[in-house]
Amino acid sequence: MRTGVIFPQTEIGADPVAIRDYAQSAEELGYDYVLAFDHVLGANSRSRPEWRGSYEHTDMFHEPFVLFAYLAGVTETIGLVTGVLILPQRQTALVAKQAASLDVISSGRLRLGIGIGWNLVEYEALGENFHDRGLRSEEQIEVMRALWTQELVTYDGRWHGITDAGINPLPVQRPIPIWFGGSTDKVLRRIARLGDGWISNMRPSGTGYDAIEKMRVYALQEGRDPDTIGIEGWVSISNGSMDDWVREVCKWKGIGATHISVNTMNAGLSSPDGHIDAIRRFKESVGDI
Repeated sequence: MRTGVIFPQTEIGADPVAIRDYAQSAEELGYDYVLAFDHVLGANSRSRPEWRGSYEHTDMFHEPFVLFAYLAGVTETIGLVTGVLILPQRQTALVAKQAASLDVISSGRLRLGIGIGWNLVEYEALGENFHDRGLRSEEQIEVMRALWTQELVTYDGRWHGITDAGINPLPVQRPIPIWFGGSTDKVLRRIARLGDGWISNMRPSGTGYDAIEKMRVYALQEGRDPDTIGIEGWVSISNGSMDDWVREVCKWKGIGATHISVNTMNAGLSSPDGHIDAIRRFKESVGDI
């Protein structure tokens, strides 16, 4: 089972040295990848009394492609994972180009986690339709995979049109792995049909276990081997002690997780060094489970 760290977007700060030190420490500790959340804009909740979003304008988010381009230059082996990039609020060909370029400069270290998001404010500002985002994301994936694997593409779809054109350079990975975030039934069916893996923020019991089993049934219905679809679980250090972390990791492994990520945000850590120490303690506690 591969292990990764969730980049502490909202707590790492804006010091590029601290960001570098965090990524290099994760690599030195033997983590396989660093995963970063994505938000382009934060809403001002004071002007929106009904706001129920998880984040607002006071929460810091480094842009994943820019962040990972920087990390690709200051690390050597650690994987780079978007967890998840809100795909339908972006132009498809541009995402394909950015992802391919990042894959090239990182020597094939990108795993593209994608989702459809929840923040209408971002869709409005970026000029994309919030209401067709699920179906549109399926066509986006088809277009990106064509652009990543073919020198020239001609495509005539519902939302996309390309006439005998392509991106250059093509990525190292052809195609780049696409993993999905989310847990609705529609998402589980998309994973079963289109996904290389699932980035799950559910718990490894109860509804989380049921969702994994449902996704596997859907994969069989699509004629796919469920074991070829990766599953990533998350463990938060804010939930209990080191022993609790170990039990959580063991549960994830027991239900077939291929990847496990540790989240150090919202645990009362006051500095980048605190996050580095936390991922060190987590690595020491879970070992090679």
